[in-house]
Amino acid sequence: MNSPTKQAEALCKTDVSSVKLIGQIDTIIYENESFFIAVLSDKTKISGEYVEAPIESLKGAAVTLEGEWLEHKKHGSTFKCSTVKVNQSELFYFLNRVVKGFTKKLTAELIEHFGQEGLVEVLDNNIEKLLAYKGVKEKKLERIQKSWKQFRSVRQLGEFLAPYDVSPVMIHLIATQLKGVPNPAEKIKNNPYVLTNLKGIGFKRADEIAKKMGVGDLDDNRLHAATNYLIRELCDMQGNSCISKNALYGRLDEELGLFNQHELYEKTILEMVHGGHLHQFGELLAPDIYYYAEEQILRFIRKKCKQEFGEIKKDLKGFIKEREIQAGFTLSEEQHKAVEILNAGSSILLLVGYAGTGKSTSARLILDLLKEKVGENSIMCTALSGIASQRIAETTGYQSSTIQSLIVRYEEKEKMPYKVILLDEASMVNSMLFFQLIKMIDDEAVFIIVGDDGQLPPIGAGNVLSDMISLELAPMVKLTRLYRQNEKQAIALVANMIRQGQVPEFYGNYDDFHFQETSIENYYQLKNSLSQSDLQSLREEQSHQILARMMHLAVENIPHSRELLMAKNILGYLNAFQVITPMKGGTLGSENLNTVLQTYFNPSSKSAVKSGKYEYRLMDKVVHVKNENMPCYSPDGFKNGDVSFEKRVFNGMVGLVFKISTEDELLFVFYPHEEMVVQYDFEQLKLYLSLSYALTIHKVQGMEYESVVIPISYSHFIMHNSKLLYTAITRAKGQCYLVGEGSAFSAGCKKHDTTRRQTVLQALCH
Repeated sequence: MNSPTKQAEALCKTDVSSVKLIGQIDTIIYENESFFIAVLSDKTKISGEYVEAPIESLKGAAVTLEGEWLEHKKHGSTFKCSTVKVNQSELFYFLNRVVKGFTKKLTAELIEHFGQEGLVEVLDNNIEKLLAYKGVKEKKLERIQKSWKQFRSVRQLGEFLAPYDVSPVMIHLIATQLKGVPNPAEKIKNNPYVLTNLKGIGFKRADEIAKKMGVGDLDDNRLHAATNYLIRELCDMQGNSCISKNALYGRLDEELGLFNQHELYEKTILEMVHGGHLHQFGELLAPDIYYYAEEQILRFIRKKCKQEFGEIKKDLKGFIKEREIQAGFTLSEEQHKAVEILNAGSSILLLVGYAGTGKSTSARLILDLLKEKVGENSIMCTALSGIASQRIAETTGYQSSTIQSLIVRYEEKEKMPYKVILLDEASMVNSMLFFQLIKMIDDEAVFIIVGDDGQLPPIGAGNVLSDMISLELAPMVKLTRLYRQNEKQAIALVANMIRQGQVPEFYGNYDDFHFQETSIENYYQLKNSLSQSDLQSLREEQSHQILARMMHLAVENIPHSRELLMAKNILGYLNAFQVITPMKGGTLGSENLNTVLQTYFNPSSKSAVKSGKYEYRLMDKVVHVKNENMPCYSPDGFKNGDVSFEKRVFNGMVGLVFKISTEDELLFVFYPHEEMVVQYDFEQLKLYLSLSYALTIHKVQGMEYESVVIPISYSHFIMHNSKLLYTAITRAKGQCYLVGEGSAFSAGCKKHDTTRRQTVLQALCH
């Protein structure tokens, strides 16, 4: 009998465009999401994409492959598959290997009893019949039903979209995001541009599919989808809450392949305005939700500015003197001014200060003053991240909660029952979240906004703190005096020099700030003499040297981290040591750093699960990466075996993997800042979780760690600017280590981020 390779060679000679290969998959040697490289039983190497089931389910399967032969200088001959078909009863294969809950014995028994078509009918419409079979209980049936529905969704979508040249990867992406939508194929058929709302699709890809389905260039759905998508992209990607018409028209011409159709665009915009999707004011356009949010923020601030809270203390000087004696130092003029403004009866105060200027001390003093009138229980502090929320509670002594937790806690009530709300780390809060918070603040309450506009702007549309400062919307105090315990403490000093675009003396011998130089000698000379390829190799070698130095620092921190973990101080463990980096990709990006750091901090585990880029192990540090409702437990509820409740879990929450159930395909993470346990299906891990040994600088805004390590490399130079470096360095509470190229650091310090966000707040005030 001819080997599969010989069969393929014969086919190559007769029909190069349709090469078939038949064989059995022996080993999967590489997989990344849907892409895989494998070896057949006759040692033929194959590669391709497969999304109908987990890649590992192909191991041992007899398959028919279609594709082409590729020759690689280093890796030799490989068969690249365009299609992969399993050579056995498809239903048996998918039930046994893909749909969760089936064993070989149960699958064979069910197919024999119902037949293949009959079993599909049962699974679709009368799944309770399976309860009559041994080993199928209510919990298992629920798991089977959920998995079967997801599988059927992918198959049906595949059958519908395949004629339009939609790749298996794209089908899987669409099916995953539309899994809660009844009959997604029908929804796409009615308007293929619904795909633009899905993450990872975009207008161009949806437009390609729509055109193959026969949609015309001037179709209303096409024009509306392009307009909506581009406005959303120009806002969300650049942090704007509004854009100019001209900017939109230029992008529409480019995206739609049309020219000078401004009258048509104007008609589309008017239709979207009447439909409540857009707001137009002058030559500016804003998504309706952003316009409404920022208009309401402005109304709220103006109302608070007119509102009198009443004088609190007659003897303010005596109150301040008493607090100064307790604290052991004299308050600055600016701190005095902040207390005076609130004591005089203001209902709103903007307290702005850079790193080390005493924002927390000022906040405590202000809250102590307000307590005299409203009582301690009527005061609530809040911040975006759990770490920031906990820190403000520790430094002020008053209760604190994350913004999201407060919103969820009081969503069924009109207002929160507090007379004083203090918002910390306000630079992180975008327009939508700021609006969601202020609409729940009691009409008579005092609102204090504390922030540092030297940090990166918020993720998402709007820039409320920066706008409030530049537009002088509320009574404001700027703290400028830098507090240092001694000359050897440099984090705040270095950070503030960077904020001003100055290069600090970063090679100095300090107690808390350390720069470890790892540079390429004669780099500029080499840059002009080496080929692009050789220069790239040199830069890669340099990145590995920086990585090695970083790992030395990591190893030094492992004993302390493990002590905290052994003592069950989870919060301390998560906050003890953190690598932060400007980018995700590359040798010094968060993705590679996470994989490397995991081998040091958590080298092996009795239980682990591979999903997407990472393997998740017991005791791994992880971060939740997408706002989503998830099954949750209180810590005590989890211990007692209570039923889970659904709760919003937010992007940026950091926790610890403490349980993996292979049998139930569930992973559990404890989030100590939120005092919450969250349950994840294995299939959800690559969507909602990432390792967090290394995080991007944007991800750690508002957080604080005992020790921080930051790579500084020309490979990240496009990202370097004074705001980014200032934000990174001020995340360190105890020790800050920068490892890399001093010249790259110096250049980054001098580079100001000149991007200015276009916002509704600015437009309404000008």
